[in-house]
Amino acid sequence: MAKHKHISDHRDGGGLQTATVENGNGAKSGRMKRKEYEHELRHLHGELVAMQEWVKGTGAKVCILFEGRDTAGKGGTIKAITERVSPRVFRVVALPAPTERERSQMFLQRYVPHLPGAGDVVIFDRSWYNRAGVERIMGFCTEDQARQFLEAVPSVERAIVDSGVLLLKYWLDVSPEEQTRRLESRINDPRKVWKLSGLDLKSYSRWYDYSRARDDMFRATDTAWAPWYVANTEDKKRGRLNIITHLLATVPYQPLDHKDVTLPKRQKANGYHEPSLTVRRIPTPF
Repeated sequence: MAKHKHISDHRDGGGLQTATVENGNGAKSGRMKRKEYEHELRHLHGELVAMQEWVKGTGAKVCILFEGRDTAGKGGTIKAITERVSPRVFRVVALPAPTERERSQMFLQRYVPHLPGAGDVVIFDRSWYNRAGVERIMGFCTEDQARQFLEAVPSVERAIVDSGVLLLKYWLDVSPEEQTRRLESRINDPRKVWKLSGLDLKSYSRWYDYSRARDDMFRATDTAWAPWYVANTEDKKRGRLNIITHLLATVPYQPLDHKDVTLPKRQKANGYHEPSLTVRRIPTPF
């Protein structure tokens, strides 16, 4: 199976570029149609399976961090990445608020056990960078603690990379207008109400505090060995496709060879008959 055209373009020099972080930067006009999105995503899912088999076969260790604005689409992007691959290889880590014991530990300590081993792809739905963002802005840590974190984390990430982990850090960016639209859509939608917390509402009013914290984070932690990649997700569908394409272009996997598979013959019944068993069947309202 040949690589998807956009992935080849990225690897041939069409992808990894430096960009300023501004709302709307790099975004194409117009929402992508669902039919086009699903067509492109189908191809990329096949490539993600090829990447999975390469990770398993080579013992590679891949760690992907997703950070960004509230409502920027981190969860939807992670779902798009993982929906057609094995959860035994692709593992999503979304840690709850720290316990009292964890608060007494070195800040990064609770994340270390979740780092990948051979044959793993670990995806952090928010990560140790909580300290640089929400904890700093909402007063869950002191300013000194935030500064110490920003000074220390490049060395920690250097140690992670030196241990053989391919570390990818994505920041998902969205405009204040689009964030407002998405938050408002959650208020009366029973499918989304769980996504709207009191902390989200408090954070909403502090857009520029988060902008300043993000800028400090980039300045301190955008390194040669663990750079930040910024994705515009004003259009969620385009954003997901762009992120997956970049991920596939960055991981040095090889495409899968197509194998001719023929199903074997089933065994004969040899006198077996379905018994008349009393079983509890679920209702069938549909």
